[in-house]
Amino acid sequence: MEMDKLIARINELAKKKKEEGLTPTELDEQAKLREQYLQIFRSNFKGQLSNTKIQTPDGKLHPLKYMPTDK
Repeated sequence: MEMDKLIARINELAKKKKEEGLTPTELDEQAKLREQYLQIFRSNFKGQLSNTKIQTPDGKLHPLKYMPTDK
């Protein structure tokens, strides 16, 4: 699903939840959409970081290293 459509649907469900509440089916859909959004966001962010380099005072460029944290 395209990111804009995904966000729009998440927002629709959030608004409906505030106004009148959600059915169990809609609650499941909301949870799945939020998880899908987070997966896309994390993937895009990791891609952006993989293309980021740090320049040291001597002028050398060093790529960032991905270091996952323990949960």
